[in-house]
Amino acid sequence: MTRGTKTRIGWADLPDRVRAAVEEILGDRVVAAVSQPGGFSPGTADRVRTAAGRRAFVKAVSPAQNEHSPGLHRTEALVTAALPPAAPAPRLLGSYDDGDWVALVLTDVEGRHPVTPWHADELAAVLDTLDTMAGALTPTSVTVAPTAADQLGWDFAGWRRLAEEPPADLDPWARDRLPQLCAASERGLAALTGDTLCHLDIRADNLLVRPDRTVVVVDWPWACRGPAWLDSLLILVNVQLHGGHDVEALLRARPRTADVDPAAVTGVLAGFAGFFLDGARRPPPPGIPTVRAFQRAQGDAVLRWLTRRLG
Repeated sequence: MTRGTKTRIGWADLPDRVRAAVEEILGDRVVAAVSQPGGFSPGTADRVRTAAGRRAFVKAVSPAQNEHSPGLHRTEALVTAALPPAAPAPRLLGSYDDGDWVALVLTDVEGRHPVTPWHADELAAVLDTLDTMAGALTPTSVTVAPTAADQLGWDFAGWRRLAEEPPADLDPWARDRLPQLCAASERGLAALTGDTLCHLDIRADNLLVRPDRTVVVVDWPWACRGPAWLDSLLILVNVQLHGGHDVEALLRARPRTADVDPAAVTGVLAGFAGFFLDGARRPPPPGIPTVRAFQRAQGDAVLRWLTRRLG
């Protein structure tokens, strides 16, 4: 259900100066590049190999593909460069920014995305990784990351925007509870306090399972400072989307989420549901034609979870 962009450019589409800069970072000529599926960036996402056999992962984009994507790459470069060694994430080997094109060169991870619908063993490995990651990133030293409340303030006002102009296909359960959902989202935003570096975009296509079953978390442009339980909750949103598991049982069983105030969990879920459903009704952003359908699918999935929590 997580389908990436269909308009992604590849290594061969990059300007000569960008490819030359990447080769300078790697210290060798790139002789092979394989575009990777998944995700929603219209820029490159290539696993490359040099003449000497060195491997790396390269992502590059310009405003011509999407006006906001270069800024996300710049943020990701800052965050990734500041991650401590204990973070289960690729290392930044170098970056290039000429004011138009932005390229990141990262360590290549031999791995694959988790299978969805989620297999129980892979889900357990991911949840264990997120538990460990939260401990390693608390307190965070990555000062360039905003607070979760600042990062999600506009997003969590989604129900307010939906209440001002409800779409014709808005779920009747939600339509009858718009004031309650608005209030819950505000409580959720207020609960996002903490000094843990949170990834904030945890889902199957931002995770890689290595052959030894260890897990690597990739794509960090949305990182923020928030509660240690936030990423563990967000992976359960992805589990809810794909089905096959009792997310409430998982919520109660995991150490990061078991003791969180239920009103805070409900509020954060309400905030994300409003963000997804509000975003889904908008025209697709340039170069990312599939993201609105994915937002709608996520919004519908979280709304089903909310009906279970709120009745």
